[in-house]
Amino acid sequence: HDGTDFSAACGSPIYAAAPGVVVSEYVDGGYGDRIIISHGNVNGVSLATSYNHLSRFVVSDGQRVKRGQLIALAGTTGYSTGCHLHFMVYENGVAVNPLTWL
Repeated sequence: HDGTDFSAACGSPIYAAAPGVVVSEYVDGGYGDRIIISHGNVNGVSLATSYNHLSRFVVSDGQRVKRGQLIALAGTTGYSTGCHLHFMVYENGVAVNPLTWL
């Protein structure tokens, strides 16, 4: 199970963890509605974050976002048993423990 689950009621606001560019917002079977944000080179690694099981997108592909900006609403799309945020961090394209960055 890559990533970390955070309890969130359906429709709860989801905010960008760091500034970056939305590289994709799409529907993925298992992850449901998801947004991936590229944060560029941070501490020598290419960093991206992924926000999954969303109910609604508030941003679009190619959009620049600020840390703390509203990007989506929590949901239970994809392989999910209830509303929550499944948060992932990628270093150089490889999923890592998000808690090391929070």
